[in-house]
Amino acid sequence: MERKNNFWPYAIFIVLSLLTGGLATLVSVDGMKAFQYLPQSTLTPPPLVFSIVWSILYILMGVSAALIYIAPPRGLKDQHLLYAGTLLLNFLWPVLFFALGLRLAALVTLLVMLALAIGTVLRYRPVSKPAAWLQLPYTLWLCFAFYLNLTAYQLNG
Repeated sequence: MERKNNFWPYAIFIVLSLLTGGLATLVSVDGMKAFQYLPQSTLTPPPLVFSIVWSILYILMGVSAALIYIAPPRGLKDQHLLYAGTLLLNFLWPVLFFALGLRLAALVTLLVMLALAIGTVLRYRPVSKPAAWLQLPYTLWLCFAFYLNLTAYQLNG
């Protein structure tokens, strides 16, 4: 009988998600510091809130991907391509927005991220409803991030 160890998929997907966010932050940290001094939306939270929220979202994304992985048949599935695309764009967005100051390109990237997030919810749902539900906070946060990005673009170009 096959012994199922569910710890490793969770650990791997969570760490992969958090590393993506951490690496993006390292690449973009100087731009993040400079951005604090530019005009922003009055709804822009303090930087610490972003760190906390994104950490939670990355953990939820990792748990969600692990749930898809352990769902029968166990293993990588085509839904994981959405997860990989999401991580790639989550790395790219802060580089565009903060490091390069390309606010319009970042805004377009956010639209694609939002489409991927919605697609992820829809594609995860038949495999694991909890995995789909865990994607909703990320999807909602992207809507808020879109507003903040749009405002930053309008105020700063």
